[in-house]
Amino acid sequence: MTFSDIFKSSFLENVTSVSLLDMVLALVLAFGIGLFIFFVYKKTYGGVMYSSSFGVTLIALTMITTLVILAVTSNIVLSLGMVGALSIVRFRTAIKEPMDIAFLFWSIAVGIVLAAGLIPLAVFGSVVIGIILLVFANRKDNSNPYIVVLSCEGSESEKTATEYLAKNTKKCSVKSKTVRKGNVELNIEIRLKNDNTDFINAMADLPGVQNAVLVSYNGDYMG
Repeated sequence: MTFSDIFKSSFLENVTSVSLLDMVLALVLAFGIGLFIFFVYKKTYGGVMYSSSFGVTLIALTMITTLVILAVTSNIVLSLGMVGALSIVRFRTAIKEPMDIAFLFWSIAVGIVLAAGLIPLAVFGSVVIGIILLVFANRKDNSNPYIVVLSCEGSESEKTATEYLAKNTKKCSVKSKTVRKGNVELNIEIRLKNDNTDFINAMADLPGVQNAVLVSYNGDYMG
């Protein structure tokens, strides 16, 4: 083996398998669409505590996926090795919000499509998905179920409170009832007529009502 044969290895041949223009264009587009995904995530987030690090992760995930797919498409042998290497990766971080899963798959899908050279599909698809999420994700619906946790001193105050609740809500049904000496606790499912929840404040002032708590089913807590 001569000195020149050393530099004819397959490793050095892979250096030019992906052109510099393709790499720059793919990564710049991945960064731009990743920023758009981050913007949509920030605008549509409806959980309890917003995490900015997850938004940055969406940008990084888009670019990393693009980088990996560029390498896979340039070499068939390398693609088989990467599949085996990535198959042993395990993620232990819990996803608390269902919408977060959609954003993760969105970032991965954009990275794959961009690296495959389908730039119009990646851009147009991301714009359509972003508009749909912006329109529907934070849309409030008065028909969403709520639970009223009601604590009363006796049967008379219980009757007064439930009648008042029935007049001020669209639907009202008792889900559970706990009776202790001198105390009655009710869990009542309701549907709101509108976004106004001032009736809970007035209910707490009714005679015999010790406290009233309104809780949403969908993870948004109101106090």
